[in-house]
Amino acid sequence: MEIATQTQRALSLAGQMGVLRSSHLKSYGIHRAVLARLTAAGQLEKVARGLYRLPDAPVSERESLTTIAAKVPQAVFCLLTALQIHELTTQLPRQVWIAMPQGSHTPKIDYPPLKMVQFVGDAFTEGVEVIQADQVSLRVYCVAKTVADCFKHRNKIGIDVAIEALKDALAHKKASANDLWRYAKVCRVANVMRPYLEALGQGS
Repeated sequence: MEIATQTQRALSLAGQMGVLRSSHLKSYGIHRAVLARLTAAGQLEKVARGLYRLPDAPVSERESLTTIAAKVPQAVFCLLTALQIHELTTQLPRQVWIAMPQGSHTPKIDYPPLKMVQFVGDAFTEGVEVIQADQVSLRVYCVAKTVADCFKHRNKIGIDVAIEALKDALAHKKASANDLWRYAKVCRVANVMRPYLEALGQGS
């Protein structure tokens, strides 16, 4: 492929995908040197190691999430970050919380700061939703799974945060009692959540 054609292809892909990963270039027949030239010329902007975008691309409040999703596609946003995505908290976490399978190493990302939690089996695979932000797919746990996770990891985030998330999820009808019970069992916190669900009139 001619250099000029590779340049056009790289810019076109950046426009389509929002965030262009250098690791994807080979499959499109584009040399990495093209990225360096485009970045030096100001036609592309480096947002993180191996991630590029058009300099005039609209920046959303979820840019840090799209950066992580593009860099670590296996990650699932969880706990405080999932609460933020689902608008169940007014807190702005200092770190982005992600779930990874047991045995994973924390991804090497310069920015934003990460907090990785290792989930096992169904606790990792169940309840994953995919939403789009800036043309990038974000994997995040659904509301009911997120609430159950908050109770599971209450020692990390605080029981008050978990209780508030449960109340808000029910009050705003973002999760049904059946779904909450289902994920409480998946996360093995049914006994922990039971008194709070019963107090809210949602006994099993």
